[in-house]
Amino acid sequence: MSQLSIGIDFGTTNTVVALSSDTGPARLVRFAAPEGELFAYRSAISFHAPPERPSDRTVESGPWAIEAYVEDPLETRFIQSFKSFSASASFTETQILGRRYQFEDLLSAFLLKLRDHAGAELGTLPERVIVGRPVVFAGNFPDEDLALSRYEAAFQRLGFKEVLYAYEPVGAAFFFARELTEDATVLVGDFGGGTSDFSIIRFHRENGEIASTPLGRSGVGVAGDAFDYRIIDQVVSPELGKGSSYMSFGKTLPIPNRYYSTFARWDQLALMRASREMREIRRLVRDAVEPDKLARLVEVLDENHGYMLYRAVSRLKEALSRDTEAEFRFEAGDISIIRTVARAEFEAWIKPELTQIEGAVDQALADANLAPDQIDRIFLTGGSSLVPAVRDIFHRRFASDRIETGSELESIASGLALMGRERDLGRWCRRA
Repeated sequence: MSQLSIGIDFGTTNTVVALSSDTGPARLVRFAAPEGELFAYRSAISFHAPPERPSDRTVESGPWAIEAYVEDPLETRFIQSFKSFSASASFTETQILGRRYQFEDLLSAFLLKLRDHAGAELGTLPERVIVGRPVVFAGNFPDEDLALSRYEAAFQRLGFKEVLYAYEPVGAAFFFARELTEDATVLVGDFGGGTSDFSIIRFHRENGEIASTPLGRSGVGVAGDAFDYRIIDQVVSPELGKGSSYMSFGKTLPIPNRYYSTFARWDQLALMRASREMREIRRLVRDAVEPDKLARLVEVLDENHGYMLYRAVSRLKEALSRDTEAEFRFEAGDISIIRTVARAEFEAWIKPELTQIEGAVDQALADANLAPDQIDRIFLTGGSSLVPAVRDIFHRRFASDRIETGSELESIASGLALMGRERDLGRWCRRA
C-alpha cells in the first residue's frame, strides 16, 4: 500500500497543499471555489454573526472568507496576512465577536475550514505533515520558537501526530532539483508576502537518489506586503489625510502619521475599528483642515474596505511587472482614487526593501563562502519574484542563463510533499 506524504506551504498571501505517494510527481490539492477551481488558497479568515443573533457565528477561510466579507462587510470580521504576526510576542490574542482568539486559534480555524473545503482529498490525513517555514519570520523582533510552538498547536488540532518543518526555499529547491541532470550548487530565492528567504544547497546523486548539503542561508522580513505598503503610502494615504493638518486651540497641528502605519500590516486593518486611535480619528474629522480626506480614512476602516484596497494594490503590482506604467484604481463606497503610476516611481518607492533583499542575497553567499560565479543554478519562486526590480538583483550578480523562474506558487508545497518520501528526513526537516 502506498504511503501518502503531505506538504503544506502556509503563506502570508496564499496557502498551498500538496500530496505525494511513493512514486511520481506531487499533486496539488484543489478547491472548488466560488470563482472556479484553484489550488492557491487565500490565507484569510472571516467571522460573521448577525447582530440579532450573535451566537450564530460562522467561520470561513480562503475564498469563502472573501465571499462572506463581500456579501456583508459591516457584520463580517475579515483578517488576512495573519501569518505575519505568528512570531510576535506582543500579539497574545484578539477579540472577535465577543470571543478571544490566540494565533493558534486563528490558524487552526483557518486550516480546519481548508480541510473541509478540500473534501475527499483531505478526508484521511497521514499522521505526519511537513510544513514550510521562513528562514526569518516577519516582524521587528520575531520569536522563532514562539512561532513554531503556535504552528505546532494548530496543526496538531487537525490530527497530525508528527509535525516537521523545512525552510520554505529548501522545499522549493527540492522541487526544482528533480530537473537537475548533473551535480549543481543551487541558490533558491523565495519571495512571499511577509519574508524573502534564500538558501544555497549543493545537490548530487547517491545511489540514484538526490542527496544534498546545505551551504548557506539568509532571510529578511520584507517582501510583497512591504511593497504594497509603499504603494498605499505614496498613492492612497495622502488622499486619506496623511500629510494634512487639524486645528486645536488656535494652532495648526499635523495629522499623526501613526494612523497610517497600520496599512503596513494587512492583518491589523480589521483590528483597528475598535482601537483607541480609531476614536481619535473620528474626533479629528470635525477639526481637520481637509475633513473630506479624514472622512475617507474613517470610511475605509468602518466599511471594511481593506480587502478591496488590497486587490487594487495587487492589480497595480501585477500590471507594473508587465508594463512600464499602469493605472491604480481604488473605488469603494464614496471613495475613488485613480492615478497613473510609472514603474520607475514604484521602484524608487521600494528602494529600501530592495536594498534589504539585496543584502540578504549577499549574506547567503557569504554564509556559504561562495562567489556568484560558483552558483550553478538560481531558482526564483513566489509572487514578488516577478517584480522586475527584484529580478534585476539576480541578473546583476549571475549569468542570465543560470536564472530560472516558474511554478511560483506550487514549488514549495510540492517540494515538501516530495521530501516526505525520503528515507532520511533529518537531512531536510526538523521538529519545532
